[in-house]
Amino acid sequence: MTAKKIFILNGPNLNRLGTREPHIYGKETLVDLEKRCRVKAKALGLELEFRQTNFEGVLVESVHDAIDHAHGIIINPAGLTFTSVPIMDSLKMFDGPKVELHISNVHTREAVYHNSLMSKVVTAVMAGFGTSGYLLALDWMAERLSVEK
Repeated sequence: MTAKKIFILNGPNLNRLGTREPHIYGKETLVDLEKRCRVKAKALGLELEFRQTNFEGVLVESVHDAIDHAHGIIINPAGLTFTSVPIMDSLKMFDGPKVELHISNVHTREAVYHNSLMSKVVTAVMAGFGTSGYLLALDWMAERLSVEK
């Protein structure tokens, strides 16, 4: 059986995990998170493409790559969640399951974080599980795609 490919896409400032507001986002670095995701994906029989960018257009192009090469998307658009029509439009074009993910519970934070453009076009939304949300999203994705564990 060919492994199902999942793209995990991370937006602006997530490269600063571990040092950026650790009281909100934790002390785990993006490199450490990627390692945990790779271990989890392998255990689930998933192939993983893990990316981070601080640029909106690069994130749009990553979604386009996923349209051509992936079975599912887990995306943390970070601050672009609330402003980027281009990312929202690109996600509309992806036919597979899509998870919008946030490390913090955006609904308990400032009002600017309460209106996600992405939530309107994704399959599921996860917020507030810390970096463990990525692993939970991979579990859900595997189940959704009926991957044998």
